[in-house]
Amino acid sequence: MDPSPSPSLDLNIVPYGLIVPKIEPKLEQNDLSIQIGPIDSSPNPNPNPSPDSILSPEVHTPLQQLPPDEDALFAEYYRLAQLYLTVVVVSKKKKLRSGEMVRVSTLSPQDQVYFRDLVRRTRITYESLRILLIREEDRAEGLGLLTRRSRADLKAAALMTDRELWLNRDKRIIGPIPGINIGDIYFFRMELCVIGLHGQVQAGIDYVSASRSSSGEPIATSIIVSGGYEDDDDKGHELIYTGHGGRDQNLHKHCAGQKLAGGNLALERSMNYGIEVRVIRGVKCDKSPTNKVYVYDGLYKIVKCWVDVGKSGFEVYKYKLLRIEGQEEMGSMLIKRAEELKVNPLSVRPSGYLSLDMSMGKENFPVSLFNDIDEDRDPLLFEYVARPVYPPGLREKVFGDWGCGCECVTNCTVDCRCAKMNGGDLPYDKNGILARGKPVVYECGSTCKCPLSCPNRVSQRGLKNRLEVFRSQETGWGVRSLDLIRAGSFICEFSGIVLTKQQADVLTANGECLVCPNRFPGRWVEWGDITDVFPDYRPPNLPSLPEPSFSIDVSRARNVACYMSHSCSPNVFVQFVLYDHYNVAYPHLMIFALENIPPLRELSLDYGMVDEWVGKLTM
Repeated sequence: MDPSPSPSLDLNIVPYGLIVPKIEPKLEQNDLSIQIGPIDSSPNPNPNPSPDSILSPEVHTPLQQLPPDEDALFAEYYRLAQLYLTVVVVSKKKKLRSGEMVRVSTLSPQDQVYFRDLVRRTRITYESLRILLIREEDRAEGLGLLTRRSRADLKAAALMTDRELWLNRDKRIIGPIPGINIGDIYFFRMELCVIGLHGQVQAGIDYVSASRSSSGEPIATSIIVSGGYEDDDDKGHELIYTGHGGRDQNLHKHCAGQKLAGGNLALERSMNYGIEVRVIRGVKCDKSPTNKVYVYDGLYKIVKCWVDVGKSGFEVYKYKLLRIEGQEEMGSMLIKRAEELKVNPLSVRPSGYLSLDMSMGKENFPVSLFNDIDEDRDPLLFEYVARPVYPPGLREKVFGDWGCGCECVTNCTVDCRCAKMNGGDLPYDKNGILARGKPVVYECGSTCKCPLSCPNRVSQRGLKNRLEVFRSQETGWGVRSLDLIRAGSFICEFSGIVLTKQQADVLTANGECLVCPNRFPGRWVEWGDITDVFPDYRPPNLPSLPEPSFSIDVSRARNVACYMSHSCSPNVFVQFVLYDHYNVAYPHLMIFALENIPPLRELSLDYGMVDEWVGKLTM
């Protein structure tokens, strides 16, 4: 087969985010770069293009460059609204074909944040629906009303389909997808479909069929490599991928020869036209409900295609793929490196460690301190406190007589006192995942009779993951995990010395580092929200919480959370929790994951205001 690129492919490739009249540019030979702006491959471009066929100036105008007036703010709002409509809402005037292929144009930093938040919002809706469906079935099963359990992952996706909440469904994206980063992790194949990363529920090759392609030929968009074919040979940056078909589903061996049709033909056509494909790897993981996670590893170029006799004696199509250079490191490789670091960190990083446990045994797991950039050792100068410290006098005020706890002898149920304090339900599922963010979560405490294994005792148990404070060129000091952290999981507590408002006013005048809990945005409202699917859905009555008036002094004592970097598009959030006392004026600042966080990815928190103390913590 001739591997040389062909210049005759007729793709309807346009800048992402536009609804434009059909154009038919020819893909340049060996062109693997992202298209920037409108694509016009005709020899004599129209000197007077229509307004619908070009980018409006507002699309790539950074917000900070706009004049500070109401018209500019309205223009920015309109721009984001248009971006949202082109991704999620199907145009009523023009029903776009599901085979329409587009390529992403270069996005501004503001648009990158926007699309990342859009993808995160969609994933939160999907996971929240899945958790809710499981809890409802658990409740029905407990009442003897359920005879057969359903697939919550499939049902959640179906509910989102009815509301047209699947992303990128009416445009088949070639190359990277806005809002999806290399290394992102998923637990369910259906989640890949919902966000448009891979559109096949079972097949490993996703492609635009010939009947739906403007060129009249199938074009591959993504593949999943999960060890399902015995003739695959995965070396990471180089991959020998076996085509689709001929496999025995039970034995994972071939029982018939493959044909150059469907996904196999699409891969061969993509090779000839020099079109890159997205590669997603399935990796074994004991933290996953399915014992497997799917990791997006970036873009690959197909460089060779041939027919071979497989290990089972049948003809198979093989494709050699090479990872395109210049991308971020593969997520699957980072997972392997993180596992090696947990076993023997010094064998992986012989130098750079300032401490293998800066907590000095105060946490359930060691918190390492790593710096291979400069000579800064600042975190070692502070006392490490795993829990908040209350000065004399304040402790008596906080830990007053707050009544008795629940009377549960075994694990708590929805009928117990603590469940009623949480609005009529327990806040966590059986895996310790927060079902929904709340103004305040009441965990069982020292006055409760339930055992320490009670599912309503999550954040009070401390760290469940290996965390590391590290030096970064971009953010100063930062925090990352050596473990995969599931969305909705507890990570750690934000700790320091608790001060009253009067005490904080004195220290503020002296320039001390103070963290004010009332400045953290209420990101907890995002977690568990399913109103996009059920607009009338209302959770049980949630307990109210007065605005916290205390501060946390981190100028002398602090913990790992204090080194989390700020982001306006964070992957963790603060949830107020009470358990050792029920004084709502002084809740614990517990940090939970807002999305699935891969190993060695930096944790980011929205502090609300990037004040001087944020800079002092991270620099």
